[in-house]
Amino acid sequence: MDYNYDNYDAVYAAVGAGVFTVYMIIILVIAVLTIIASWKIYVKSGKPGWACIVPFYSQYCLFDIAWGNGWLFLLSFVPCVNFVIMIMLYLKLAKAFGKGTGFGLGLVFLNTIFMLILGFGDAQYIGPQE
Repeated sequence: MDYNYDNYDAVYAAVGAGVFTVYMIIILVIAVLTIIASWKIYVKSGKPGWACIVPFYSQYCLFDIAWGNGWLFLLSFVPCVNFVIMIMLYLKLAKAFGKGTGFGLGLVFLNTIFMLILGFGDAQYIGPQE
């Protein structure tokens, strides 16, 4: 029995395109939710909400919210150091809103969910903590 493999290629291509489309929609939804949560966090901390969508300035503002010194965002451009600095950033961000280390780890590992909780929850910005 002779199989026509061209049909199988078309089916695999269609399935692949469908999976890719669903994946991209999920990524888009996560990105929009993260932007909304970031906007809310920036407004809570006295920064303009639009700052969360401007490249580089958003990182500057986030470091200013968490550390009290926005220029530390330049450390995120140093290889290997950026990994540690971003973990420390989220831990300090949690403390700046009166949350503990566990919440900071939630920001590290489940960022969008915990950013939504921080932005829309009852957490108040108290400023950078030591």
